[in-house]
Amino acid sequence: MNRVWFTVLLVITTSLMGSSFAVGKIGLDFVSPLLLVGLRFTIAGLLMALVVFLLKRKHPKRVREWFQMLLVGVFQTAGVMGAIFLSLRTITAGESSILTFTNPLLVVLFGTIFMGMKYRWLQWGGVFIGFLGVFITLGASLDIKQPGTLLGMFSAVSWAIATLLMKKWGSSFDTWVLTAYQMLFGGLLLLLGSGLFEQTKFVITPLSIFILIWLAIMASIVQFAIWFYLLNKEDPGKVSAFLFLAPLFGVLFGWLLLNEQLHISTLAGGSLILAGIYFVNRPARHGKSRLAPGPSQL
Repeated sequence: MNRVWFTVLLVITTSLMGSSFAVGKIGLDFVSPLLLVGLRFTIAGLLMALVVFLLKRKHPKRVREWFQMLLVGVFQTAGVMGAIFLSLRTITAGESSILTFTNPLLVVLFGTIFMGMKYRWLQWGGVFIGFLGVFITLGASLDIKQPGTLLGMFSAVSWAIATLLMKKWGSSFDTWVLTAYQMLFGGLLLLLGSGLFEQTKFVITPLSIFILIWLAIMASIVQFAIWFYLLNKEDPGKVSAFLFLAPLFGVLFGWLLLNEQLHISTLAGGSLILAGIYFVNRPARHGKSRLAPGPSQL
């Protein structure tokens, strides 16, 4: 692929990932958190499910496989995105994005502990650097007792679990089918959670409709399509190493759209987290398997 075109697409997809934090925080002025994220992924999931059905992509035939997709949706969509949007009520978009994108570091830990996976020393060095960054960010500008901080950390944990589940089961599914239905299942669970656990609110204005469309179409379907296009056209290890750009854009959009302050501690800690994620995702020289980050739909 042409280097300029590759760079343009990479910037578009990672900026769309990062934009969802600031845009989502703005949306909370009009829509309750779980309702907003539930509508986002139910709409995106329905549209993608329709596409994969019309294209006659291979669908699961066994109940067990549908349950596995449901379980991925519980962690990847309901767990990750529900926690993110709830966290945005009390912490900044930049802080939430930084905490959420520590998930590759947790994948190394969880994969070693629960799945007996082996990682290179460079990846373990990335984990150490990344968690040092988390310590600096939390210790200097975030309150560990703040509900939003805990929810941001939970989103990373849930994403790490989802990544490992997809590493274990993903090869038996069509990627597009799995993504469509896990988003749909997760979105429906979030709508159920909204009805049960929050006082639902939706103030209909041109801005609130635009935000919902942006999150469902641009920051979900378009972002995902570009990301997997790049993974298919280029070396996955090379592409995934640039996932660290997403939280950078999360901080940038928080500053541009919400006038969030750029604390020195947040920038320093965030830089270490980005460096750690880069080393964790950096491909081996001799073709060894990399750490797969899983599909991103932020």
